[in-house]
Amino acid sequence: MGETGHHHHQPPPVLVAPPPSQMPLGAARGPTWAPTEQLHQLQFCIHSNPSWPETFLLAFQHYIVMLGSIVIIASTFVPRMGGDHGDKARVIQTMLFMSAINTLLQTILGTRLPTVMTASFAFTLPLLSIINDYSDRTFRSEHERFEVTMRTIQGSLIVSSFVNIFIGFSKAWGNFTRFFSPIVIVPVVCVVGLGLFARGFPLLGNCVEIGLPMLILLVIFQQYLKLVFPRAHYILERFALLLCIGLIWAFAAILTEAGAYNNAKEQTKQSCRTDRTFLISSAPWVRIPYPFQWGKPIFRASHVFGMMGAALVTSAESTGTYFAAARLAGATPPPASVISQSIGLQGVGMLLEGIFGAAVGTTASVENVGLLGLTHIGSRRVVQISTAFMFFFSIFGKFGAFFASIPLPIFAAIYCVLFGIVAAVGITFIQFANNNSLRNIYVLGLSLFLGISIPQYFISNTTPNGVGPVRTDGIWFDDIVNTIFSSSPTVAIIVGTLLDNTLDAKHSAADRGLAWWRPFQSRKGDSRNEEFYSLPVRIREYIPSRYL
Repeated sequence: MGETGHHHHQPPPVLVAPPPSQMPLGAARGPTWAPTEQLHQLQFCIHSNPSWPETFLLAFQHYIVMLGSIVIIASTFVPRMGGDHGDKARVIQTMLFMSAINTLLQTILGTRLPTVMTASFAFTLPLLSIINDYSDRTFRSEHERFEVTMRTIQGSLIVSSFVNIFIGFSKAWGNFTRFFSPIVIVPVVCVVGLGLFARGFPLLGNCVEIGLPMLILLVIFQQYLKLVFPRAHYILERFALLLCIGLIWAFAAILTEAGAYNNAKEQTKQSCRTDRTFLISSAPWVRIPYPFQWGKPIFRASHVFGMMGAALVTSAESTGTYFAAARLAGATPPPASVISQSIGLQGVGMLLEGIFGAAVGTTASVENVGLLGLTHIGSRRVVQISTAFMFFFSIFGKFGAFFASIPLPIFAAIYCVLFGIVAAVGITFIQFANNNSLRNIYVLGLSLFLGISIPQYFISNTTPNGVGPVRTDGIWFDDIVNTIFSSSPTVAIIVGTLLDNTLDAKHSAADRGLAWWRPFQSRKGDSRNEEFYSLPVRIREYIPSRYL
């Protein structure tokens, strides 16, 4: 059949390019990672334990790391109190003894996280205020001035301890932490590490020829050598710190004996020489710290208020440190009730410190939390075993003085690494919130910056005698305000909590990460909370349920 004349051929189809893929910017350039509640590279978490030989070595390592803060505080303040080298040795023994007691309290009855409790620098301004109050008075001897100063510190610690006892056991502090979110935790944990920068390279710089090799050697041994020698991977990862301390300490002893510092300035000798602490010669062979060892406590209201400010600061600092410790121990964030419980026990510990005559109160050790991340071991048992070394070396003074004579720049080099790890852990909490929210970026940025900037202003404008920038007719008021605003974690908590809960808080609940965060605020909100934070069974039987 033929074709008709009305038939028309179809035009060739026009090829249209397909629409470009609507992929997110950069999605084709590499993988992305989903939020992870636990760090998978941890080899032992909070309730798993390495072998017993490794446990004891790791525990000894924790003891060495926490010793630095105690030695720095004693070396700084005891001479200004009028104490001699023997007094300094006894103060170190007492603070070490109380650190052991408080660490056991926290790991058994408190947060149960692997946190070491050590001497707190938050008490610096109240301590200087007490020292200055007696500096112009006449005493029969410098030793008498030292004892009167210590008795006043005892009285102030005893009274101020009830601040932490009250806000802890009344659950007031726990209720306050319910206003936290990941947006608040990020700057708080970050400045827990970054706020201690003065104890890092500035202290290391007092003896560069010892501190800098320690820092470089620690990074090489702990991070690079394990790649070169795979068989020694775990040994180097876990014990490189002890190895480096031994090598650099021996190097410092050789320089000392060779006379390298004979003509150096006095400050250089104090920082570099291994024989300038005079602790070994002055420490007693055996001495057990006992209650009221310096005499009857002296209670003065003007000094008590300053110590109360420091007690509040230690609560803020410890809270930030606990969240970092939970992350590095493979645990969930501590519930509000656990935080309150720990702060209350911290107050009990401060009461005991006042009774036994410690120079300052304790706080959770940031450097020891950093050590959890360095070694990849977050075992609670390791930290509990470390208290055995604290007790032993606090009682047998000569042996403890041997390790306390490690030059401080070696500790400063260690702090450069450990404080940095804690600061970085704080950053990881942002994964649980919307880090693309400009509202969150604003809160984070302002909290983080002011958390560092405001304390730096207060510290740089504080005189060597401890007189801060706030100067009114009420010295007690000055001590409280200057102490609170000299603490980076405290300022970060104040600024972050205020902004996060007032700046479009209701409409930004999802962006703030509250859906992820809220279950961890209650003991029963997440099934894992009981696994990590429940008290030992035999202890729970004797505690009323309303306190759990």
